[in-house]
Amino acid sequence: MNAEAAIDIFKTLVTFSLLLMAPFLGVILLVGLVTSLIQSVTSIQEQTLTFVPKLVAFAGLLLLLAPWVLRMMGEFAVQSFGRIASMGP
Repeated sequence: MNAEAAIDIFKTLVTFSLLLMAPFLGVILLVGLVTSLIQSVTSIQEQTLTFVPKLVAFAGLLLLLAPWVLRMMGEFAVQSFGRIASMGP
């Protein structure tokens, strides 16, 4: 394997991981902003009020997007194994 192939594989891996985690990070960011806004308006500074809603939102979104995540990971694995097989002698 030459350096260009390794860089291409790494670039594909990083792009795939960002694509896969973007919905989760976006929802957690949105829930965190709403929770912070509610805390600043009501002057309640409880630490669990920031953690629990994010955890519940993540778990709900994971249940909702599980088929999509598994399909994407399966397709990526098949592509990766195909690339590895084509690099052989």
